[in-house]
Amino acid sequence: MKVLFLEYPKCTTCKKAKKWLEEHKVDFEGRDIKEKNPTADELKSWHERSRLPLKRFFNTSGLLYKSMQLKDRLADMSEEEQLRLLSGDGMLVKRPLIIGEDKVLVGFKEAEWEKTLL
Repeated sequence: MKVLFLEYPKCTTCKKAKKWLEEHKVDFEGRDIKEKNPTADELKSWHERSRLPLKRFFNTSGLLYKSMQLKDRLADMSEEEQLRLLSGDGMLVKRPLIIGEDKVLVGFKEAEWEKTLL
């Protein structure tokens, strides 16, 4: 089963995650999150399938997140507004992301990836 791997190629965590996928022979299709940002519809679908809070899809350690002061603003935004914001710039999206038919993994946690992908 092939999964979609969303990454920012310059991100060290994404590089580690990609190396992990290759070492474990996980079949994946790569996608640069900055060049081909997820759409609001994609993000909504992934969010629903993940069963995670939408806040987990934000790159809270990113410069853009901090410069926009989203920590203080997200709570007052609707889900639709948050999805629109995320779909507007790939640098706001937490990465890497793994999207499978029945799974969505946000960020690279080796134990979680091992349990879910192997």
